[in-house]
Amino acid sequence: MDALETLRQQLPSEAKDLKLNLQSVLTGGSLDEETRWGVALASALTTRQPALIDAVRQDASVSDEVRSDAEAAAALMGMNNVYYRFRHFVSEAGSPDYELPARLRMNRMARPNDKRSFELFCLAASAITGCELCVTSHEKVVRAAGLTAEQIHDAVRIAATLHGIAIALDSGGAS
Repeated sequence: MDALETLRQQLPSEAKDLKLNLQSVLTGGSLDEETRWGVALASALTTRQPALIDAVRQDASVSDEVRSDAEAAAALMGMNNVYYRFRHFVSEAGSPDYELPARLRMNRMARPNDKRSFELFCLAASAITGCELCVTSHEKVVRAAGLTAEQIHDAVRIAATLHGIAIALDSGGAS
C-alpha cells in the first residue's frame, strides 16, 4: 500500500478519521484480498478523483480479470446509476411516463469474469452515487450468490471511505 500510504499521509488533520479508516478497511475484514482491492478499484474509479485512482491502481494486486470487472462495473454504474436514479425520482413523483425499456447496452453485465465479485463492485459504485434502485438490486444479487451481510458491509465501508478521501483531496485537503 505504498502509493495509498503516501496519499494518506498527505491528507490534512481534518481528515484524520479517513486516514485511520483507510488503513483499516483495506486490511483484513471478511473479504478476500483480491475482492477487497477490486471493490477499492471500482470505488476509486467511481469517485473520479485522479490521485486516488492512481494510488489504488498502483497498490491493487489483482488479476487482469478482477481489474477488468472493476473497471467495467464503475463505468456501467456511471451510466446506470444516473438512468435508474432518474426513473426512481420520477416514479416516486407519480409519473408513469418513463416506464419504458432502458434501451441502454449493458451486455458486459451479463458476461463478467466473476459474477459475484462484479455485482459487489457494482453495489459499491452504486452506494457512492446513491442510486437506491441499483443498490437494492445488486445487494439482492450478491446475497443470493452467498455473500454475507458482513462482506457487503465491508465493501460499502471501503466505498464510503474512498469517497470521503476523494472529497478531502478535491477540496484541496492534500498538502
